[in-house]
Amino acid sequence: MSFDPATLRFDNNGLIPAIAQEESTGEVLMMAWMNAEAVARTLKTGKVTYWSRSRQAFWVKGETSGHVQQLVELRVDCDRDCLLVLVRQTGPACHTNRRSCFYTAVQDGEEVEVMQPME
Repeated sequence: MSFDPATLRFDNNGLIPAIAQEESTGEVLMMAWMNAEAVARTLKTGKVTYWSRSRQAFWVKGETSGHVQQLVELRVDCDRDCLLVLVRQTGPACHTNRRSCFYTAVQDGEEVEVMQPME
């Protein structure tokens, strides 16, 4: 069966959440948004492309930082309203220079930084 990005369930802004996961370790790296064109570009180029809500523009991960996400596999959840993007991540995924955007944990009611920036 051929895949058509238009069959995904986008929100009222035409966006769908996309969770990036390192394919070799299963580590969750980040969450960002895609629209149908970003999905199509990602599949065509193999370079993970998101939609930046703040810039209102396409954002090819690593295009300026060099911290590239190479697509390994794109997965669609059962409701077709969320994507799992399996990637090979080069360098940090987070703009804070951490491997993952999920570097803060809530432990005993306190926020604790559990991951330091990469060097």
